[in-house]
Amino acid sequence: MQTSPAAPLLLTALSAFQAALAAGVPWGRAAYGGQRPGRLPARLRLTSAVASLVYAAGAAALASSRPSPVARRYILRGCVALGSLGTVANAVSRSPVERLWSLWSVALAFTSWRELRRR
Repeated sequence: MQTSPAAPLLLTALSAFQAALAAGVPWGRAAYGGQRPGRLPARLRLTSAVASLVYAAGAAALASSRPSPVARRYILRGCVALGSLGTVANAVSRSPVERLWSLWSVALAFTSWRELRRR
Protein backbone atom coordinates (compact mmCIF):
# COMPACT_ATOMS: atom_id res chain seq x y z
CA MET A 1 0.00 0.00 0.00
CA GLN A 2 1.35 3.40 -1.01
CA THR A 3 1.77 6.02 1.70
CA SER A 4 0.05 9.38 1.34
CA PRO A 5 2.51 12.04 0.18
CA ALA A 6 2.27 14.18 3.34
CA ALA A 7 4.96 12.52 5.48
CA PRO A 8 7.45 12.08 2.60
CA LEU A 9 7.01 15.74 1.61
CA LEU A 10 7.53 16.93 5.19
CA LEU A 11 10.65 14.76 5.50
CA THR A 12 11.96 16.03 2.16
CA ALA A 13 11.61 19.63 3.31
CA LEU A 14 13.38 18.80 6.59
CA SER A 15 16.14 17.11 4.61
CA ALA A 16 16.55 20.18 2.40
CA PHE A 17 16.68 22.49 5.43
CA GLN A 18 19.33 20.33 7.11
CA ALA A 19 21.31 20.10 3.85
CA ALA A 20 21.29 23.89 3.60
CA LEU A 21 22.56 24.17 7.18
CA ALA A 22 25.27 21.61 6.40
CA ALA A 23 26.28 23.62 3.34
CA GLY A 24 26.76 26.71 5.49
CA VAL A 25 23.60 28.69 4.82
CA PRO A 26 23.38 31.20 7.70
CA TRP A 27 20.18 29.93 9.30
CA GLY A 28 21.62 29.20 12.74
CA ARG A 29 18.81 31.08 14.49
CA ALA A 30 16.35 28.50 13.15
CA ALA A 31 18.17 25.41 14.45
CA TYR A 32 19.87 23.84 17.45
CA GLY A 33 18.33 26.14 20.01
CA GLY A 34 18.82 29.25 17.89
CA GLN A 35 21.90 30.18 19.91
CA ARG A 36 24.27 30.40 16.95
CA PRO A 37 23.27 33.16 14.56
CA GLY A 38 24.60 32.85 11.05
CA ARG A 39 26.57 29.86 9.85
CA LEU A 40 26.75 26.86 12.16
CA PRO A 41 30.08 25.55 13.46
CA ALA A 42 31.58 22.53 11.68
CA ARG A 43 30.37 20.01 14.30
CA LEU A 44 26.74 21.07 13.89
CA ARG A 45 27.06 21.24 10.11
CA LEU A 46 28.20 17.61 10.17
CA THR A 47 25.22 16.75 12.38
CA SER A 48 22.94 18.48 9.88
CA ALA A 49 24.52 16.55 6.99
CA VAL A 50 23.78 13.24 8.72
CA ALA A 51 20.25 14.38 9.62
CA SER A 52 19.65 15.40 6.01
CA LEU A 53 20.59 11.92 4.80
CA VAL A 54 18.38 10.23 7.40
CA TYR A 55 15.38 12.41 6.53
CA ALA A 56 15.94 11.85 2.81
CA ALA A 57 16.16 8.09 3.29
CA GLY A 58 12.92 8.09 5.28
CA ALA A 59 11.17 10.17 2.64
CA ALA A 60 12.41 7.93 -0.17
CA ALA A 61 11.35 4.78 1.68
CA LEU A 62 7.87 6.12 2.41
CA ALA A 63 7.40 7.39 -1.15
CA SER A 64 8.45 4.03 -2.57
CA SER A 65 6.45 0.83 -2.74
CA ARG A 66 9.55 -1.26 -1.98
CA PRO A 67 9.62 -1.43 1.85
CA SER A 68 7.66 -4.24 3.41
CA PRO A 69 4.57 -3.32 5.43
CA VAL A 70 6.51 -4.06 8.61
CA ALA A 71 9.40 -1.79 7.60
CA ARG A 72 6.96 0.94 6.58
CA ARG A 73 5.30 0.76 10.02
CA TYR A 74 8.69 1.08 11.74
CA ILE A 75 9.55 4.12 9.63
CA LEU A 76 6.19 5.72 10.34
CA ARG A 77 6.57 5.03 14.07
CA GLY A 78 9.97 6.69 13.92
CA CYS A 79 8.39 9.70 12.24
CA VAL A 80 5.72 9.88 14.94
CA ALA A 81 8.43 9.78 17.62
CA LEU A 82 10.63 12.27 15.77
CA GLY A 83 7.73 14.65 15.23
CA SER A 84 6.58 14.36 18.85
CA LEU A 85 10.05 15.02 20.27
CA GLY A 86 10.63 17.80 17.75
CA THR A 87 7.37 19.45 18.74
CA VAL A 88 8.42 19.68 22.37
CA ALA A 89 12.04 20.62 21.68
CA ASN A 90 11.13 23.34 19.21
CA ALA A 91 8.24 24.69 21.29
CA VAL A 92 10.49 25.34 24.31
CA SER A 93 13.27 26.96 22.26
CA ARG A 94 14.29 30.52 23.10
CA SER A 95 14.45 31.25 19.39
CA PRO A 96 11.15 32.54 17.97
CA VAL A 97 12.21 31.30 14.53
CA GLU A 98 12.92 27.81 15.82
CA ARG A 99 9.59 27.68 17.63
CA LEU A 100 7.91 27.79 14.22
CA TRP A 101 9.42 24.35 13.54
CA SER A 102 7.14 22.95 16.25
CA LEU A 103 4.25 23.37 13.79
CA TRP A 104 6.18 21.37 11.21
CA SER A 105 6.93 18.70 13.80
CA VAL A 106 3.26 18.45 14.78
CA ALA A 107 2.38 18.00 11.11
CA LEU A 108 4.97 15.23 10.72
CA ALA A 109 3.81 13.41 13.86
CA PHE A 110 0.13 13.72 12.96
CA THR A 111 0.41 12.71 9.31
CA SER A 112 2.61 9.73 10.21
CA TRP A 113 0.26 8.68 13.01
CA ARG A 114 -2.72 8.99 10.68
CA GLU A 115 -0.93 6.85 8.11
CA LEU A 116 -0.22 4.21 10.76
CA ARG A 117 -3.90 4.15 11.69
CA ARG A 118 -4.83 3.46 8.06
CA ARG A 119 -2.83 0.23 8.05
